[in-house]
Amino acid sequence: MSLITDLAAALGAAHVLTGDDLARYRAEWSGHYEPNPAAVARPGSTAEVVEVLRIAARHGVPVVPVAGLTGLVGGAMTTGGLMLSVERLNRIRDIRAETRIAVVEAGVVLSRLHDAAAEQGLYFPLWFGARGSAMIGGVLSTNAGGSNVLRYGSTRALCLGLEVVLADGRVLNLMSELHKDNSGYDLKQLFIGAEGTLGVITAAVMKLVPAPRAYATATLAARSLPDALALLNRLREATGGLVEAFEYMPATYMQRLSEARPDVALPFGGTRYETNILVEIAATAPRDCTAGDDGSIPLTALLEDTLAGLIEEGAVLDAEIAQTEAQRLAMWQRRELAAEITIARQPTIDTDIALPLHLVPAFFAGIEARLPALDPGCDTLSVAHLGDGNIHYTVFPSRDDPALYDAVVEGVEDVVQELGGSFSAEHGVGLSKRTTMARRKDPVALSVMRAIKAALDPANLMNPGKVIPD
Repeated sequence: MSLITDLAAALGAAHVLTGDDLARYRAEWSGHYEPNPAAVARPGSTAEVVEVLRIAARHGVPVVPVAGLTGLVGGAMTTGGLMLSVERLNRIRDIRAETRIAVVEAGVVLSRLHDAAAEQGLYFPLWFGARGSAMIGGVLSTNAGGSNVLRYGSTRALCLGLEVVLADGRVLNLMSELHKDNSGYDLKQLFIGAEGTLGVITAAVMKLVPAPRAYATATLAARSLPDALALLNRLREATGGLVEAFEYMPATYMQRLSEARPDVALPFGGTRYETNILVEIAATAPRDCTAGDDGSIPLTALLEDTLAGLIEEGAVLDAEIAQTEAQRLAMWQRRELAAEITIARQPTIDTDIALPLHLVPAFFAGIEARLPALDPGCDTLSVAHLGDGNIHYTVFPSRDDPALYDAVVEGVEDVVQELGGSFSAEHGVGLSKRTTMARRKDPVALSVMRAIKAALDPANLMNPGKVIPD
């Protein structure tokens, strides 16, 4: 109990949770893991994070940093370790409209940053379904992606600076607001995507962009997946690079959506197409966003004209263009229900892969050729951020069998590696992909990662057992 006593003395007893107060932290969103921490420490400042890490080091207790608890790879899993929650580090320190940056603490919820930026006519361009609970520290630690990576990049591309507390309690101040800095190693990149294995991110400087003044959104049916990729290039050229999202939902996804959520209307009046795309373009220039005398928005008219030409060519089979914000949100709801309708069916084998764009069709052909030999009775479900080559490929195996799980995952890995892809695109590695890391990551890269881990956390107390295979 001396650990708890020391933490209570440093933080106040109300911010050291034990017993029944741990219920929320024992739940893992995907349902694949059951964390059981000894306690949860909730520091309210960087100085208190320093104290927590020093106390944990004295007691030799592993520390698992947690944020919004929306992870999908077991990154917050612990049995008997100390969870360090950043939820009280929740200040937006500054929104600097003139230089388009936000200085925020790690516990700021993503949607709250969206709202604060919007009040200044700006936008933080990281958007995904868990935005109402995911926190900045978590999205940085996993290098989260989302629906508009196509235009703005993943979290890594949106970060200018970081504040990190190292395992020994030292504070690494990398809170730069510079867009150019060649003064040695770019140390902040070590901690983005490290999943809390090297230190605790406590604050960050994030980029903002002008808030779009108008969106044009459509659901369309392409003739084929290769045609859809060609269509993406056509739309980017026609709009001058204004495509924000290009999401792929095949016929199997629409079928699963209709089964799991019959209250959600399908596109095209229920007509089924094999290749369905949600496309959204956005603009800030008044010439694109100001309604004409007839009430039409030039941006919407541009999308309508472009799609009409593609329909005439036969590259697009059907299209629905949102005419109201309610219609736009309904289109996005279909896509953002992906996680819900996936985990509602168990058992599942989830993968989160990235491929060169032109090889996305080859992945589907390759895995569909191999999967029947591994599990003839399985079903699959796919959805993709097609514009950046990120596929969420889920297999529903015919039985709950760890050996079958491993065989299917390795089969997916084989195809991905043959095509020069990555087995982890935006969800992180955590526990669930450590075996894959051992099989697929370049051995020299793993050696360098282990050396960095040993240098920054020699006692192996920072989220041990995650990311780097034994």
